[in-house]
Amino acid sequence: MAPMQRTDTPWRVLVVDDEPDLVEVVCGALRYEGWHVRGVTDGLEAVATAADWHPHAMVLDVMLPDLDGLDVLRRIHSTDPEVRVLFLTARDAVEDRIAGITAGGDDYVTKPFSLEEVVVRLRGLLRRAAPAPLAGPGTLVVGDLRLDPTARETTRGGEPVELSPTEFALLRHLMEHPRQVLSKAQLLDAVWSYDFGGQAHVVELYISYLRRKIDAGRPPMIHTVRGAGYVLRAAAG
Repeated sequence: MAPMQRTDTPWRVLVVDDEPDLVEVVCGALRYEGWHVRGVTDGLEAVATAADWHPHAMVLDVMLPDLDGLDVLRRIHSTDPEVRVLFLTARDAVEDRIAGITAGGDDYVTKPFSLEEVVVRLRGLLRRAAPAPLAGPGTLVVGDLRLDPTARETTRGGEPVELSPTEFALLRHLMEHPRQVLSKAQLLDAVWSYDFGGQAHVVELYISYLRRKIDAGRPPMIHTVRGAGYVLRAAAG
């Protein structure tokens, strides 16, 4: 059977673990990233869900009550070899890691784990997924800077840029008004819903954060217009 074609957005992630509370927590963290997420608690349900839903990636526990996680992966990969897999397990033996990678797994996280680690590792796997989801209709592009509000992803020159929620909101507003000078008061109102009054330092602080991430080592895109505010322009050249 030919690999399943995935042409929508955002990413779809299937979480499989025999602990319902853990599934719920992990699913919640991934949904916060703007991804579509489903959670199941046994291997047979995982195989059935994957066949029907065609996830881009899975968070898969090795120890499941019916099918071994490695067997689940083999069954899914037999019809959908492109799905990326992050193994999640309490076992940290070297042989388990080797078995997981040999079966076609992409990465491995050992319990107890941090949700941030799971999210970061999944981001890395999804960047390598093929084909990548198409950009949503609201994707913003200024020069080589690209922001997808649906997937909550930002890149410059094709390289991913990790932003906090506030940084993302500020950059989005700047990109929605390219080449337009925006005052600190306008940015406060749009991003923080503040009335202007002694809060200019908040904007200055977050503009400095953005510059470190967007402009570092590259031609600058975020410019200060003295006495007026800030403007985002495509980099020269």
